[in-house]
Amino acid sequence: MKRIAAVLLSLAVLCGSHSEYVSAKQKLEMIEKDRLRSGTRVALTPGELNAYVRQEIMPAFPAGVREPKLELGNGIAHGSALVDFGKVRRAQGKPPGWLASKLLDGERPVRVTAHVRSGRGLATVDVDSVEISGFTIDGRTLDFLIRQFLLPNYPQAKIGEPFSLGHSIDRLEVKPARVDVVIGAGR
Repeated sequence: MKRIAAVLLSLAVLCGSHSEYVSAKQKLEMIEKDRLRSGTRVALTPGELNAYVRQEIMPAFPAGVREPKLELGNGIAHGSALVDFGKVRRAQGKPPGWLASKLLDGERPVRVTAHVRSGRGLATVDVDSVEISGFTIDGRTLDFLIRQFLLPNYPQAKIGEPFSLGHSIDRLEVKPARVDVVIGAGR
């Protein structure tokens, strides 16, 4: 379930009704029990994913992150949230210095665009761009920031490298209206 949650977290989702949360939880529990037949497709809507993250994953987010939201496309996820980077650093026990706090403090809209590729029980999340307060970071600058700041602070994050989906999941198909979790032969 944690591997699935990591993928859902990479999609950066939130918002949804209680019934969508219950639906998502039931679907994810079915997957986790490894009792689905090969070829089974489990569809998770953005509302279900958002509701699940709000109830199950958001409480583990550091202070300073709120209102995450997901938009899906063909193989693409756009996740957004309001982030106070100063609060995030303090919640991690790493308060910024005086000068850094002047740059980091205050809530900013953040939008992440990522491609999700998967197959044969593996998935890879490639971050295409990050937009902070309307300023877009991509290419080599984004790669540098991921290597120097994201990965040292979140070493469990798998960005640009394959990771196992587990639970006999063959692949994830990200579409505008849903993410299909496709069950393959047992691994």
